[in-house]
Amino acid sequence: MKFVTGLFRALHALLAVLFACASLMLIAIAVRTGWAIFPGGLDDVGGQAIIELVGLLAAAVVALQIAETIAEEEVVRSADISAPTRVRRFLSRFFVVVIVALAIEGLVATFKAIHEDLRLLGYAAGLVLATGGLLAAWGVFVFLNRSAEELEPEAMAQAKSEDDKLQ
Repeated sequence: MKFVTGLFRALHALLAVLFACASLMLIAIAVRTGWAIFPGGLDDVGGQAIIELVGLLAAAVVALQIAETIAEEEVVRSADISAPTRVRRFLSRFFVVVIVALAIEGLVATFKAIHEDLRLLGYAAGLVLATGGLLAAWGVFVFLNRSAEELEPEAMAQAKSEDDKLQ
């Protein structure tokens, strides 16, 4: 069983590295594209391109945060995700990143729709509304999960002790 656990840990480490590489590639694309904007002048077209770059950078942050979460939770801590405390903490880290990125993408899509094609505004609004729904669902999950944590105070103490591995 230790071999299988070690294999999973190695696969998680590989996935974390791949997510980090994807993040670096997105950053490189954003830098190259951003650098190409300056010779064209800082006008409305340049402003729109910069807003789109913000979306690229948001995706890079998401990829990097997923890499960090996988590395910390699955490789360093070897955390057991079955405890309510661990599930809440793991999902909270993930949802913070995803919700922020989706909100930024919603803003980028809104700006793009306003400046390029108003028919796309419905899609942007749908993305913003879905992001709000996801945020509300996450809040309900955290609220309901808190009572499960109160039933298992030792799980909370164990989760906090695992944080020492990261310092």
